[in-house]
Amino acid sequence: MVEYMKEIATGDQELSVEERNLLSVAYKNVIGAHRAWWRVVSSCEQKEEQKGKETKIIDDFRQKIEAGLQDICHDILNVLEKHLIPKLEKPSAEATEAAAKDGADPSELSESIVFYYKMKGDYYRYLAEFTTDDKRKEAAEKSLQAYQFASDEATSKLPPTHHIRLGLALNFSVFYYEILNSPERACQLAKQAFDDAIADIDSITEERSKDYALIMQLLRDNLTLWTNNDEPEQA
Repeated sequence: MVEYMKEIATGDQELSVEERNLLSVAYKNVIGAHRAWWRVVSSCEQKEEQKGKETKIIDDFRQKIEAGLQDICHDILNVLEKHLIPKLEKPSAEATEAAAKDGADPSELSESIVFYYKMKGDYYRYLAEFTTDDKRKEAAEKSLQAYQFASDEATSKLPPTHHIRLGLALNFSVFYYEILNSPERACQLAKQAFDDAIADIDSITEERSKDYALIMQLLRDNLTLWTNNDEPEQA
C-alpha cells in the first residue's frame, strides 16, 4: 500500500482528503511496527548491559531496525518536501482560478498545509527518537520547525475543535515531552488545546464528534500520565 500511495502522491495532482488519509495510514502502519520493535529491542539491550552480558547480537539487530526506520522516514519526508508541500505552496494559476470559480473553501488549503507539516514534524520526531548527537539535534530542530509552522497555521485558520488541529497539538506536546525533555511546556500545550476545544465545543459536527472525543481523551490521558512519568499517547 505504501508504494501505491507514494506513486499517487508524487504525481502531478494534489491529493484528495481520502488519498491524503490513506497515505498517512500506510506509512503510519509501517513506521509503527518498526518503532515498536525498536523499543522492545532497546529495552532488552539495556537490561542485558545492566547485567554485564554481551549484547552484540542485540546491538546488530537494533541497528538493522534503525536502518529500516531511517529509510521509512526519509522516504515519506522526501514525498512531503519535494512533492506534496510544494504543490500547496506554489499552486498553478489555473488551479487557483479553478478553485475560485468552484467556490472552494479556503480552509481546505489550510487543512492540507497543517496536515502535511504535522506529518513532517512527526517523521523528523521519529528520527530524533533513535539518532544521536548532531543527527538527533538536526532532526529535532526540523521537527520543531515543522510543528511550529503547522501550529501557527492551525491556530489562525482552523477551529480549536478541528481534528487535525487537535491531533497536531497532541503530537507537538509529545515532541516537547519526549524529545526536548520539557514536560512543563508539553503540559501547557496539551492543556491549552484541550481548554480551547472545550470552550468551542458547540462548533463540533456530528460527523467529527468521534474524532474529537478520541483526541480529547488522549490529551487528557497524557496530562494525567505525564505526572506519573508514563509513556504518552500519540495521534
